[in-house]
Amino acid sequence: MDDNDNNNDTARRRTPPSEPLLILNIIAQMAFGLLAMTICLPSMQTWDTLFRVDAAAVQLTFSGYVVAYGALQLLYGPLSDRHGRRRILLVGLALGGAASLAAAFAGTLGALVAARVVQGAGCAACMVVGRALVQDHFEGPQRTRVMAYIGMAMGVCPPLGTVIGGQLHALLGWQANFVLLAVMALALIVAAWRGLPAGRAPAAAAIEMHWLRAMGRAYARLVREPSFLVYATIPAATAAAFYAFLGGAPFVLRSYGVGPASVGWYIMIPPVFYIGGNYLASRLTRRHGEQRMMALGQLFSLAGIALVLALSGLATPLAFVLPLALLGIGHGLLMPPALAATVGLVPALAGSAAALAGVLQQLTGALGGYAAGWVSHDGPFQVALVMLAFTLCVGAAQLLLWQRAPR
Repeated sequence: MDDNDNNNDTARRRTPPSEPLLILNIIAQMAFGLLAMTICLPSMQTWDTLFRVDAAAVQLTFSGYVVAYGALQLLYGPLSDRHGRRRILLVGLALGGAASLAAAFAGTLGALVAARVVQGAGCAACMVVGRALVQDHFEGPQRTRVMAYIGMAMGVCPPLGTVIGGQLHALLGWQANFVLLAVMALALIVAAWRGLPAGRAPAAAAIEMHWLRAMGRAYARLVREPSFLVYATIPAATAAAFYAFLGGAPFVLRSYGVGPASVGWYIMIPPVFYIGGNYLASRLTRRHGEQRMMALGQLFSLAGIALVLALSGLATPLAFVLPLALLGIGHGLLMPPALAATVGLVPALAGSAAALAGVLQQLTGALGGYAAGWVSHDGPFQVALVMLAFTLCVGAAQLLLWQRAPR
């Protein structure tokens, strides 16, 4: 069925939360991009030796993915508003699966970086369409709770990806991770085709307007929204702090003698506690409000980084990762209300809002991951300073929101 043939009204568009299969399908689609991002992190420890390059060059396999993953969301968001969520998602999954196969057969670091960039470009559709589907089918506090449930699931992806990636690397070689991603992409194509709503037709005016012009108008409208960029800065800078950890942790842990088969067990600590933070967010949204919950998340985040800095003289991997459990809780409290606010300010432009917020999040995240490659990995101190810089940006955005709040 063509996406634009489905012209059912709002009653069909709004899906009650008692339909878990829809939520599970959305979560699976959104999870694919994060799994693709993190599954090869353990292998990055070996690529500098394998391809005879330095650590900064290897970081391009991560940052290149993240840049494409973010930038293409600018395109997918308006296109999904115009042509339907499912159709755009299927295109992205096909592109991501094909690029995963290309990465598995890469013989040089340059070829691997190129495949990762294309892979990120395809997987971008998964995140932006998933967020827009939440806007399409849920509303109000319910939407924040669904975002929190998604956040809990997303929190599983980095640790699950790194653990699976490390084990596959040890058993079958680093290429096996990309073969697995290609198989997953095929399975998700089937799930999207059979299990996701076809979507509603766009307004006639949107069809008549050239898509580039419509995209420009959508983004211009969002940028003029006073609170949009401030809200979008919060997940963007939060992601940058976390990606700095993801980008720097494999090399810091290598300095402590932790190899590819074990690195995932250490990297999993902050994301696991991120799940707990999202659970708290899902329970506290109604009672305490978004602003208070984000402030609490900021306090947890700063406390975790401060502990890493204080314990950086201890030459042990646990002194690096255990304090960041607090960071995970803080990020779990921060992200759901901020993401729900960015897509809910202008409901008619939910896809475009998800895209613009997503690109800011991923480009800033790429900056954080790449910055972690340029500092010393002899201990966690300098990586923690990079994380602190972005976390302070989150605090500045929250301060702006507090100043704008009605008294």
